[in-house]
Amino acid sequence: MKFIETHLKDAFLIELAPFQDERGLFARTFDKKLFESINHHKEFVQFNHSVNHFKGTLRGLHYQVAPSSEIKLVRCIRGRVYDVIVDVREGSPTFLEYLGVELSENNLRMLYIPEGFAHGFQTLEDNSQMIYHHSNYYNPSSERGIRYNDPRLNIPWPLAPTVLSDKDQKYELLTPAFTGIVV
Repeated sequence: MKFIETHLKDAFLIELAPFQDERGLFARTFDKKLFESINHHKEFVQFNHSVNHFKGTLRGLHYQVAPSSEIKLVRCIRGRVYDVIVDVREGSPTFLEYLGVELSENNLRMLYIPEGFAHGFQTLEDNSQMIYHHSNYYNPSSERGIRYNDPRLNIPWPLAPTVLSDKDQKYELLTPAFTGIVV
């Protein structure tokens, strides 16, 4: 595994180091000791699988506030997605900056998302699937979101959204008074 620092403090793009032979491919996706090298010491307590039938589906931007803040480790296991994270940590030097990366079944990349980041993605192919690892349990009362097309963020999604949940469409726009969350 190779951990690549991003311009967002504490967020990493992770490239797997696959072993390939005539049988196919094998790659380690988690190693506690290696993750300690990026200061990850929390346990992943919940794994989720997202199946997205249509190209252009957009999910996000979601996060949880304390006491349910969470670290996420995400990867695309089928198809391709444009994955986006936004730093919403109060006082962070990269507050409201975002990172967008392509994750796919072929590029074998993962994204390490620290606590205090909003997360979303858009599918670039039909039938794209994602796996998420979470360091905290889902708590509906701690769930928050930012509208995907918030002008304060100005995220250039690659495609016009084709499928969005009602919830994701109705998130409030960020106000000038939004100064972030405490994690």
